[in-house]
Amino acid sequence: MSIENLARANVRELTPYQSARRLGGNGDVWLNANEYPIAPEFQLTAQTFNRYPECQPALVIERYADYAGVKKEQVLVSRGADEGIELLIRAFCEPGKDAILFCPPTYGMYAVSSETFGVERRTVATKQDWQLDLPAIADSLDNVKLIYVCSPNNPTGNLIDPNDLRTLLEMAKGKAIVAVDEAYIEFCPQASVAGWLSDYPHLAVLRTLSKAFALAGLRCGFTLGNEDLIALLLKVIAPYPLSTPVADIAAQALSTEGIRVMRQRVTEIAANRSWLQQALQNCACVEQVFTSDSNYLLVRFTASSNVFKTLWDQGIILRDQNKQPGLSGCLRITIGTRDECQRVVDALSALPGANKTRQEPM
Repeated sequence: MSIENLARANVRELTPYQSARRLGGNGDVWLNANEYPIAPEFQLTAQTFNRYPECQPALVIERYADYAGVKKEQVLVSRGADEGIELLIRAFCEPGKDAILFCPPTYGMYAVSSETFGVERRTVATKQDWQLDLPAIADSLDNVKLIYVCSPNNPTGNLIDPNDLRTLLEMAKGKAIVAVDEAYIEFCPQASVAGWLSDYPHLAVLRTLSKAFALAGLRCGFTLGNEDLIALLLKVIAPYPLSTPVADIAAQALSTEGIRVMRQRVTEIAANRSWLQQALQNCACVEQVFTSDSNYLLVRFTASSNVFKTLWDQGIILRDQNKQPGLSGCLRITIGTRDECQRVVDALSALPGANKTRQEPM
């Protein structure tokens, strides 16, 4: 008898999330996972490895609350924002009865997490400009308990119109939790909705230290919400979600100095993004570079599969987005160091572009 036959049917049929590391590659320029390109240095200060850690490390919670401008009771820390995504489903969705809703093209883990728990996933595609299709969402809310909105959106890089987010929150009142995924908010802090928590008891905000804080390998994320929502998530979280070393380094990253260094990184990445965006416009194989408020650019190429493979063979690993709805011909490029950005431009400039006539602006 096959062990697989003992597994739940939905797990047998599940297509796992294809993370950057799962997809592999032998590159030396890794621009496929929206990481910061240089490793920060930290020294462990906690040595109490013989004891279980705090469920919610007090110093980490206190410093993140201070950083995010919320109360300590409004913060939950977890193993990356990915665990936050799952905790919301576990707390609010009844398998086989309730649904989650999200708006592709967007982050793939909303779909995988809901399938894992046997919760229906419902999609409402964004409009052509990647903004929310509010009338279509309104028509699709039957049995929806949880709505995920990523802003800035991964992989498109655009912010969701704040007026649309308010309309969505009004629409969902008394029906569903609205989870706004702000994994990239440090690159556009003025757009955060964390300040809206007092107005909306059904709002949750997902955050992470993986991007601007340069700690993707730490696996530390946060959910911001009102006290009642956080209390429910604490009922379903693992007893010790953060190991002692993770809490130690997270607290250091959230110190005054840690936040200053993070903001320095954001300035540097924004400058490199602007440089790369401009340089890509001059590559014959590039059809369109989309505006981004994050640490990556979405780019539409002529013959994108050839571009992807040619750069892959040169050790420059990008993220293929062709299979996402409406993203035919698109690759996502994480903003690396200036040298890494230059490597990308040099590799693209060497590609033949004779099959494309450059359109001059009218």
